[in-house]
Amino acid sequence: MTSLLIRSGRVIDPATKRDEVADVLVRDGQVTEIGPSIRPEGGIRELDASGCMVTPGLVDPHVHLREPGQESKETIATGTASAAAGGFTTVCCMPNTQPALDDPQVLEFVRLKALETAACRVFSVAAATLGRKGEQIAPIGALTRSGAVGFSDDGDVIADARMMRMVMRTCAEHDRVFMQHAQEPTLTEGASMNEGPVASRLGLRGWPAIAEELIVERDVRLAAETGCRYHVQHVSSGGTVEILRKARAAGLPVSGEASPHHLLLTDEACDGYDTNAKMNPPLRTRADMEALRAGVADGTIDILATDHAPHTVSDKSVDFDSAAFGIVGLECALALYEQALVGTGLIDWPRLIALLSIEPARLVGLEQTGIGRLEVGLPADITVIDPNADWTIDPEQFSSKGRNCPFAGWNVNTQVVATILGGDMVHRGARALVEA
Repeated sequence: MTSLLIRSGRVIDPATKRDEVADVLVRDGQVTEIGPSIRPEGGIRELDASGCMVTPGLVDPHVHLREPGQESKETIATGTASAAAGGFTTVCCMPNTQPALDDPQVLEFVRLKALETAACRVFSVAAATLGRKGEQIAPIGALTRSGAVGFSDDGDVIADARMMRMVMRTCAEHDRVFMQHAQEPTLTEGASMNEGPVASRLGLRGWPAIAEELIVERDVRLAAETGCRYHVQHVSSGGTVEILRKARAAGLPVSGEASPHHLLLTDEACDGYDTNAKMNPPLRTRADMEALRAGVADGTIDILATDHAPHTVSDKSVDFDSAAFGIVGLECALALYEQALVGTGLIDWPRLIALLSIEPARLVGLEQTGIGRLEVGLPADITVIDPNADWTIDPEQFSSKGRNCPFAGWNVNTQVVATILGGDMVHRGARALVEA
């Protein structure tokens, strides 16, 4: 572990509202000083961050690392290398592995594998029901003691209201957030894209937005009754945004997240049967996309998360109905968020960084460990960002095993210069020249 001086960057820490040009000194894995013109004694490596932003390491609370059981799609090693390349120093992995993350021993496997191979910090969101089948509640207390930072049956909804109520009561007892994949199953069976004119033109069964909204409406009422912290994953519908807006105004402990694809693409991207645009929940209309952006701007949507979902080439190289749902997104997420939210003037950089650092850290109870914060005395998890670096998204260059990305060929202008984890540089971009 080496010392490092990050020189002359715009230091942004939303947790303390710091936003100033300064140096950041890192020693022994911690931030030891932040201020102008730091002059440490002895030789030290320096990274010139002039013109760049120096922020807390980014946090993604919703990724699929696929291990154990689906290593042909992704591994903890490749998925976290992808995260580091995207500026993320912490990720929360979802439980739809094989076997599911519904047993303390499986969580321990993920923890040990991450310690051995991961390029960023990995925390588990455990399954709320056994096998994610929605029939028997998982051992939430034991999983919490084993390190689960939240609970979800992501990939599937808990459709049974009685089971959902029991899960939410138990999550509340253990002070853990429940993350819902909101999809009413009887309205979405056999559906592969948003219900509307595009689906009709392509001859594909449509997936109505109300399938998401019905689940969220039910769950908001259950959150009010149980006191459970409730989070809606990958919000896709403008109607859901409005439900969350009203619930938050009423003081309920609810939150929601938006992903890059729902902020930038509509169901028109499915034209031509492009399976890279097939995702769950599906891309919707321009009105939905604008409602999501407005929800981020007014604080209704307070988390950004990629829903990074890698698949093999063969999973996507089939007809649209048969293709797997999901896209990869860790390595281009920051640039796409900038394009959708900062470039459009909806929010500024400090708010974007908050949505990608301290807000997701708070969601899963990690802020007290220093994750999502850039302060003296805390672990040196740092992302250095160039907001004026033009590049073209090329999935063939991704560290992820997945190539299923609908943004191939997009020109963007924000790039990660360096990702630093506990004082060690785990990703170095083209500009990250470190001098001794």
